[in-house]
Amino acid sequence: MSSLENVVVRADKSALAHAVAERLISELAVLTAGDGVAHVSLTGGSMGIGTLAAVRDLPDRDDVAWSRVHFWWSDERFVPRNDGERNARQAREALLDALDVPDVNVHEPWASEDGSLDDAAKAYADELSAHGPDGEPAPAFDICLLGVGPDAHIASLFPGREEIHVSGGVAVLPVRNSPKPPPERITFTLPVINRSARVWLVVAGADKAEAVARVRAGALAGEAPASAARGTLETVLFADKAALAD
Repeated sequence: MSSLENVVVRADKSALAHAVAERLISELAVLTAGDGVAHVSLTGGSMGIGTLAAVRDLPDRDDVAWSRVHFWWSDERFVPRNDGERNARQAREALLDALDVPDVNVHEPWASEDGSLDDAAKAYADELSAHGPDGEPAPAFDICLLGVGPDAHIASLFPGREEIHVSGGVAVLPVRNSPKPPPERITFTLPVINRSARVWLVVAGADKAEAVARVRAGALAGEAPASAARGTLETVLFADKAALAD
């Protein structure tokens, strides 16, 4: 797997979101050229949604054949669909509603009104499997965007929890009693994340500096889940100066 020493630094959150947005557009323009199809895993949080808003505002976004891009989420909050905490709702408002993307290409996990948490995880796993080649549990994402929490969590894989250690063919897990609210969530497993060609960790703010330092030092996955995220082609840490203060 690729090294984490590929680091892109910008002065502040706004400049960082712009840099990630430009690179996302550039990669997707190539991936969707001709008849190419791309699978992208989105993330929530201020930087994840800020990046999508930056994509919306860049004129180069029209270089991408958005109708051939499939959007997924590495995790989602199990709350009502119209809840402001839903990653998917925030992503739609920031970017997706402005794009020519077929509804079938937006793979939003179930909301709480759709069924139980366990059924929601199974439904999302089934949808991933339907797009996975040769019986794989999920597609190999062309780009997997991940935020990093102050505790170095990614998706809804938190330190000290069993979810980070799940391996094998399990693609999606229900999460209960999350240390970060809301308590119920749906998350990719680490093996699904690590099948991605490009894993981009996007992190900003002084409150993330300790987590970034632990990740770059190679902390164990159980202590800093973000340290275990690796793409098969590249792993990039996008950070502002405040996040690299340590």
